[in-house]
Amino acid sequence: MDFAQAKKIFAGYLKQYDTKNDKIRLKIVHTYGVVDAARLIAEGLGLSGEDTALALHIALLHDIGRFEQLKRYDSFDDSIVPHADLSLSILFDENLIRSFIPERDYDSVIYTAIKNHGVYLMDDSLTGRDRLHSMIIRDADKLDNFRVKEQDSIPAMLDIEAEELGAEDISDHILTSFLNRRPIKNSDRVTHMDMWISYLGYIYDLNFPESRRCAAERGVIDTLIDRVPYSNEATRRKMELIRQATAKVKEDTGVTMEPEVKQ
Repeated sequence: MDFAQAKKIFAGYLKQYDTKNDKIRLKIVHTYGVVDAARLIAEGLGLSGEDTALALHIALLHDIGRFEQLKRYDSFDDSIVPHADLSLSILFDENLIRSFIPERDYDSVIYTAIKNHGVYLMDDSLTGRDRLHSMIIRDADKLDNFRVKEQDSIPAMLDIEAEELGAEDISDHILTSFLNRRPIKNSDRVTHMDMWISYLGYIYDLNFPESRRCAAERGVIDTLIDRVPYSNEATRRKMELIRQATAKVKEDTGVTMEPEVKQ
């Protein structure tokens, strides 16, 4: 595996897309952000050079289907076409993976990790390398998603202005799920504010201490709560409940029972 060469190939692949489009640009920056997060996690875990390189390649390719999704539909809506499925189709059905990694030895791990990176709950039957790299890409993706939600345009992310977002309600079942530290299903979200809450909920679905430490040190929850201008008083009160509920995450870096990497 030659990651420097893979990055050059990825840059060439992107030339077929409108890189001036805000949504395309967002996903390009996101991809490299996930690579950086994957490197941070790999270093924290003390992974071998081979597994570190594999984690970086998976990060580079995990969202490759997003660009075609945006080209076709101008939307991040996975109910139209799941972007992970599109990524896997482009990489494996169209055999683009061989341009990035000539060796076939890693195909199963790459396929499994990309398939699991954005699902509601990771396949709990995974073991060994499949499980390890699925956990890494899930964490890396969430860490950079926090950065995206901190920095990027709300209209580009949600197709709604920030003021409109802050005027919306939060569904009671979404608030209950968050306060009970349950992952929020995309299909359960009703309003754009429900979507925003589901992003905050990533804080409870990080696998590794390094990931939780990074999120806590950046203060991502406070930043995302404070980014929205709330004109809906009920929504403002619910967001303060969320702030209080996550206070312990900031105090202890969110350490919970660390998932076992099964062998």
